[in-house]
Amino acid sequence: MLDAQAYGAVSPTAPLTAMTVKRRDLRPHDVLVEIHYTGICHSDIHYTRSEWGPASYPAVPGHEITGVVAEIGSAVTRHAVGDRVAVGCLIDSCRQCAYCRAGEENHCVKDGGTLTFGSVDSDGEVTQGGYSTHIAVTEDFVLRLPDGLDLAASAPLLCSGVTAYSLLRRQGVGQNSRIGVVGLGGLGHVTVKLAHAMGAEVTVLSHSPAKREDALALGADHYHTTSDPAVFEQLAGSFPLLIITASAPLDLDAYLGLVATHGTLINLGAPAQPLQMYAFSLLKRDVSIGASLIGGLRQTQEMLDFCAERGIASEVEIIAAERINEAYERMLASDVRYRFVIDATTMVRP
Repeated sequence: MLDAQAYGAVSPTAPLTAMTVKRRDLRPHDVLVEIHYTGICHSDIHYTRSEWGPASYPAVPGHEITGVVAEIGSAVTRHAVGDRVAVGCLIDSCRQCAYCRAGEENHCVKDGGTLTFGSVDSDGEVTQGGYSTHIAVTEDFVLRLPDGLDLAASAPLLCSGVTAYSLLRRQGVGQNSRIGVVGLGGLGHVTVKLAHAMGAEVTVLSHSPAKREDALALGADHYHTTSDPAVFEQLAGSFPLLIITASAPLDLDAYLGLVATHGTLINLGAPAQPLQMYAFSLLKRDVSIGASLIGGLRQTQEMLDFCAERGIASEVEIIAAERINEAYERMLASDVRYRFVIDATTMVRP
C-alpha cells in the first residue's frame, strides 16, 4: 500500500491538518493518479463539518482532481503512465443497474455510486478524497484530460463544470434560449460561461453590484442586483429557465416569481437547511421545479472535450495546502473569484 500525503479533518470542529492516508495496492484494472491539483468545492466544507449528516473521521475531502498517471494495473488498457487525467465525484458504481448501463453512473441504485470521499468502497474502507498526493481509481472512472485544458483551471470542472453542463444539455439550451443564473460563485461563473458558449442569452442575478463587470466579461448579457426589490417586479415571469447556483438558502417564492409561465426553476445549490416555498408560487404560472446532480462518466468526458474546444475553464486562485482552512473561511465570506485550487505538491508529511 502507498502512504499518500493528505489534508483532512478529525472532527466537525477541527481545522484540516496534514495527515497520511493509505492508498490500496493496485488491482489489475486500477490506475494510480499522481494528483497535481484539487479544487475546493463547497461540498468539501459541508462534509468535513458534518453539515449533511455525520462524516466518517478522519475525513479527507476533494473530488475535483487533475494529475498524471503514475502507475497502472496489469490489465489496464484505457490509460498509460504519463497520461494527463482527471477524477471527479465518482470512483466506482455497481456497473449493472439500468442507470449505470445508460451511462448515468451518478444515479446508480447503489447509493448513487461510490463517491470519491465519504463512501464505503468495495474493500469496505471509507473513501478518502483528492486533498492528497495520490489516489487509486478503477480505470473506467479515470477521465482523459484534453491537451487544451490547463491542469489547475480545469480541476473545478469535474464537479461544477459537469453539474452545469449536464443541466444545460438536458434542458436543451442553445441558440435563442433565455436563462437566468442566480449567483456568480464557483458554480455560477462556469454556468454562465457554458451557457454563453451554447448560444444562450444569459442574465446574472446577484445580491450585490460588485460582480457586474466580471459577469459581463464571462459572457453574461445582462446583470441585475437582487438586493433591489424592484428587480423582482421588473423581471417577473421573464425566464423560461432559471438556475440557482448559490449554496445559501434563498427566498424561493421570490425567485419562482421570475420564472415564465410553463418555465422551470432548477436548484443546483445544496444548503444544509431545508428548502421552503408556497405551493401557489408554482401554481400561478404552471412552473416546474427541479434539481441536477453532476453527470455520468460519458457526459463528464463530453464536457471536458467541449471546454477544451471552446477554451472554457474555471477562474481559479491556486493555494498551498497550508492555506486550506483560510480558503474555507474566505469561501464562506464569498471572498474568492471564483474557485480555490490546491497545489498538491505543497502537501507535507505530518
